[in-house]
Amino acid sequence: MQDLSDLKGEVELWQALERRVTDGLELLELAEADEDEALIDGIEAEAAKVEAELGRQEFYLILSGPHDRDPAILGLHAGAGGTDAQDFVAILMRMYLRWAEQEGFKTEILDALRGQEAGYKSVTIAVRGTFAYGYLKAERGVHRLVRLSPFDEAHRRHTSFVLVEVMPEISDDIEIEINPDDIKIDVYKASGAGGQHVQKNSTAVRVIHEPTGIVVQCQNERSQSQNKDVALKILRGKLYDLEQQKLEEEQARLKGKHISAGWGNQIRSYVLHPYHMIKDLRTGYETGNSAAVLDGDIQGFIDAYLQTTIGD
Repeated sequence: MQDLSDLKGEVELWQALERRVTDGLELLELAEADEDEALIDGIEAEAAKVEAELGRQEFYLILSGPHDRDPAILGLHAGAGGTDAQDFVAILMRMYLRWAEQEGFKTEILDALRGQEAGYKSVTIAVRGTFAYGYLKAERGVHRLVRLSPFDEAHRRHTSFVLVEVMPEISDDIEIEINPDDIKIDVYKASGAGGQHVQKNSTAVRVIHEPTGIVVQCQNERSQSQNKDVALKILRGKLYDLEQQKLEEEQARLKGKHISAGWGNQIRSYVLHPYHMIKDLRTGYETGNSAAVLDGDIQGFIDAYLQTTIGD
């Protein structure tokens, strides 16, 4: 029913655009016949609005993948850089939460493993709303931060890395088969900052998918069964995403284009010292307004990347 409602809304939007164009053309004939300059100015303003809306709708046509309209599961994982990398996870988490808020998406932190000194070792966030996955898939890859470290007594420049994973939140009506014999489920006590146990019972769940080595954990829910359900949902998304990446790599190989799907595949640099510059290495899109980007203004990066995927 939700899919039907979405499709009906799309059809009505395009029908409304068609009516606005038709009405505008008819008014233009009357305005030219009467030499009504004020009316002509009004028609020109309306034409600009229609053109802008048409551009937006044409851009949405880029997001035509099988799960582009779906909610997304966003995973942030600290890489090289120690405490700075864990703090970088916290910085990116805030950036994505602010972006989601600005775009009207709802968010839920599914799991968060705090670092020993600051930030997080890993965070998993659900981002829900139409086109959440379609947009956020542009963020998948390794992000690099260069800055004067607040954790270095000598205040030297440090480089740190965070891996950003993006998966569609697979709905229950889509079959992703998980053989029970292929998974190992461990339970442990949920912990808070600094590793201190905040619960006496073992409610946290870790799921290991042995054929792929994928490890998923969840400890934010109140019960073991709830954490298990969330962890399995994340695992389903990761397995789907893994298959999609294999397909993309095979397509790229057939095209003759090399794809490196590892930590060397750095997509974006956030340089905060000795100058301010955030640059996407895939598209060349860049800005010196690092404060705005880290406050959630990343749509320009996302749009620039999605434009490069046209025809893929």
